[in-house]
Amino acid sequence: MREEDIPFVQEIERQSQMTPWSALTYRREIRNRQACRYVVARAESQPPNGRSPHTEYPLLIRMLQRIGLILPTLHPATPIVGYGGIWLNETSGHITTIAVAPAHRRRGVGELILNALIDGAYELHAEYLSLEVRVSNLTAQRLYLKYGFRPVGQRANYYTDNQEDALVMWTDPINTTTYKDRLRELRQQLYERLRQQANQVTAESPRSGPIVG
Repeated sequence: MREEDIPFVQEIERQSQMTPWSALTYRREIRNRQACRYVVARAESQPPNGRSPHTEYPLLIRMLQRIGLILPTLHPATPIVGYGGIWLNETSGHITTIAVAPAHRRRGVGELILNALIDGAYELHAEYLSLEVRVSNLTAQRLYLKYGFRPVGQRANYYTDNQEDALVMWTDPINTTTYKDRLRELRQQLYERLRQQANQVTAESPRSGPIVG
């Protein structure tokens, strides 16, 4: 995520019925590279061939390069379709936010962003992952359960927009062989899903697809 992306990120927040962060908050988070990682997913209409210069999130980037979903450059008008953030809280990589624009949901974009944030957690040397999620958001909870998060408690009236409770979820240690093997398996499944979608989109419109920026 770049500072010029902030207004578009805030628009997705509003579409997702979330209380938008201020631009100042996002700028502070983006600039804090010692403890934070923020990413966006972009829908590019004409991805060129070639290698990406991205050096962050190498496992995910290499996987997506194989199916042409990573661009070497991004045009300023490339629309943002999702975003997420994570910051280091002692030993926990705490996922602060994930959201996808309504028109791009149920296509694996949220899962793609989650994987980028997991790579960010490894970069920050986190030992665990943690987050809060609305108790009513069963779709998100299913995704988090899939990636090893489990409920450990609730925070009453956590969300200021409607006073909804938050479900608190943590993973077991993410540096174990068990977790990394499971993550590798899940990424292969995601890769196959995105590959099939990319092939379908290519058949309908030869040059389109989501990317992570």
